[in-house]
Amino acid sequence: MMLTPQNTILVLIDVQEKLTAVMHDKEALIINLIKLVKGVQVLDIPIIWLEQNPDKMGRTLPELRELLSDQSPITKMSFSCCGADGFEAALQASGRRKQILIAGIETHVCVYQTAVELIRGGYSAEVVIDAVSSRRITDKETGLAKIQACGAHSASSGQGHITTVETALFELIRTAEHPSFRDILKVVK
Repeated sequence: MMLTPQNTILVLIDVQEKLTAVMHDKEALIINLIKLVKGVQVLDIPIIWLEQNPDKMGRTLPELRELLSDQSPITKMSFSCCGADGFEAALQASGRRKQILIAGIETHVCVYQTAVELIRGGYSAEVVIDAVSSRRITDKETGLAKIQACGAHSASSGQGHITTVETALFELIRTAEHPSFRDILKVVK
């Protein structure tokens, strides 16, 4: 099923100072995360923003915090966002959206566990491949493969997909006649 702005939400996972500093291809990751956040904001898509143990791992990167200054992160100790106090309530407050774009770190731990729990909960999890990372590329690839396998073999109605920042944003607007087309074009260039 293609993404729609009315049914999509972005979950931004653990893009924190100490974690990001050791990520594979961190410069490209940061650029793509900024594009993704700006793009979904243009389309008024809700964002749920989480931080893993911020006292130990630091806060979210300043350039993302600045974009998200009108909201606060949900603190979590569990690897999956689904185990964080307030996460389920935030999903429900989004109007029961079922298409979840997932971005952040690390792909094989928090992103993977969140995607699997969302898939098992009946959501369509779309991991934004160029907006996730791990310290090692093999860990990223393994996490992505496991997410796709879970979506393909899930006993529930959820799905697991892989997408890119540009694919997701252009899928959300569908046409060059969309009122936000020029704004999205500026974001991705």
